[in-house]
Amino acid sequence: MNNSILADRLRPKKLDDIVGQNHLIGKNKIISNLVKNKKLFSMILCGKPGTGKTSIAKAIVEELDYRYRILNAVVNNKKDFDVVIEEAKMYNGMILIIDEIHRMNKDKQDLLLPYLENGLIILIGMTTSNPYHSINPAIRSRCQIFQLNDLTTDDIVYCLKKVVNDNVLENIKIDDECYEIIARASGCDLRFAYNLLEIAYFAVDSHYITKDVLSMFVTKANLICDKNGDGYYDLLSALQKSIRGSDVHASIYYLARLIEAEDIDSICRRLSVIAYEDIGLANPLMGVKVDSAINCAYRLGLPEARIVLSAIVIELALSPKSNSAESAIDEALNDIRSGNNFDIPKHLKNPSSDYLYPHNYPNSYVKQQYLPDNLVNRKYYKPRNNKNEKMLSEVMNKLEKMT
Repeated sequence: MNNSILADRLRPKKLDDIVGQNHLIGKNKIISNLVKNKKLFSMILCGKPGTGKTSIAKAIVEELDYRYRILNAVVNNKKDFDVVIEEAKMYNGMILIIDEIHRMNKDKQDLLLPYLENGLIILIGMTTSNPYHSINPAIRSRCQIFQLNDLTTDDIVYCLKKVVNDNVLENIKIDDECYEIIARASGCDLRFAYNLLEIAYFAVDSHYITKDVLSMFVTKANLICDKNGDGYYDLLSALQKSIRGSDVHASIYYLARLIEAEDIDSICRRLSVIAYEDIGLANPLMGVKVDSAINCAYRLGLPEARIVLSAIVIELALSPKSNSAESAIDEALNDIRSGNNFDIPKHLKNPSSDYLYPHNYPNSYVKQQYLPDNLVNRKYYKPRNNKNEKMLSEVMNKLEKMT
């Protein structure tokens, strides 16, 4: 009995066989050129499941014919990492592929760092998380980060048709509309699409895959990924814009679509953004409420989490709105990026005998210059017309008038 699954049998052996990552792979593209020039640097491949992270990593080492090892940051312990390092020393170099690198603990990171630094180990890390948030800066700074694109429905359909046309599954027959059903149900995860195709193939003696066959185990269409690969972002955008526009009914509708797709991670990340980008200082406690709701949603899981998420989305939609915090920091960043990096006033530098310590004065306030000379009268924070910011504005104006 052959227990190997279709997805593993079809894993690309060469970079040219990778689908959907044309910004990284192909003629004059960066990863292809690195392999062509036989010069590899430590890198992190980040992207959704089934986008080809493992396939790219394995294709790189196979084409380069370099010695390599594969570890998992969760499963493999420190001793396993020790063994790889000793082997790298023995052979004067090693490529180490680490899956779920965002889960690598401090001990393993500390162990690897000096060998990444001296080039004894070349790291290819793989993660589904945002590396700028989830990977230790010391590791991240030694790696080039490559973002993999989500596969489109067309990418998935192309790969499924190749399986059928090449008769990889003997005597398989499939209705044309089933390619798209499988592609959409897979959430644009190629590995999952292969699994669906293989299950459907063995589910009937005739190996004839029809819509009725798929309906036995494809119970819901994926509601995130669309034909152009933009549905995921469009749906999240629609949720945020509906909340920003205070349309509670539309907000609940788009939330329901995301819940039906069981995409709690994306919902929670977007609600966190909304709490500060769109609600902001108009209702500053909303950030705390959203964080509490997120924790509760994860603790409960679906289906109960839908109630928590519904409650917080309703409150977000009907909350007063302000983007003054975002506008303030963006204006300051624009100044800095335009070259306005002026010298800090002398009395703010450390040490300084001219600095006036506010706590030595009534109400812990004393007037002194904080902005650089060239920006003395620059105002970044511009309060909006809502109850909370009116109070902030009154405090700000009172302080500015004090001598």
